Amino acid sequence: MGIRTGVLLFVVLLIAALAALNWGTLSASTAMSIGFTQVTAPLGLIMLGLTVLLSIFFVAYIVYLQSSVLFETRRHTKELQTQRDLADKAEASRISELRSFLETQENTHMARNAERHAAMLARLDQLETTIQQKSEQSENSIAAHLGQLEDRLDRRPARVDTVRPVSDTLPPLA
Repeated sequence: MGIRTGVLLFVVLLIAALAALNWGTLSASTAMSIGFTQVTAPLGLIMLGLTVLLSIFFVAYIVYLQSSVLFETRRHTKELQTQRDLADKAEASRISELRSFLETQENTHMARNAERHAAMLARLDQLETTIQQKSEQSENSIAAHLGQLEDRLDRRPARVDTVRPVSDTLPPLA
């Protein structure tokens, strides 16, 4: 029980105790004015009744305020849940968009890599063909030079050696 509720309960008990202890005085009739006329009635009971009536209205007002706050809180909770759901859907949508963007980027990257790989293989094939052609040209050039050298050697007149065979220099055996 809260402090305010305890204080209110204490005040109500105090009023009830005072009314019970002073019941004779409260129920004594007196002449009282109600504005345009005078009436004889127990003023204490009328004041006690008005206090009880005021307390009932006060309690009803408090119940009304608490129920309206409760309904408003419930409405806000529903709206908040709706907004959370919308935010979750938006976040999921952003995540799926990001995923598709990343997949697109990855596909683009893979396509570029495939193009670069194909270009590199084509260039390697071209270089291999060029090297083979150069090798064949070198072979042909060397073969041509060797052929020219052979022709020169074949066309050259035979040279007479000044060196005589050993058998010509020996005297005959007789």
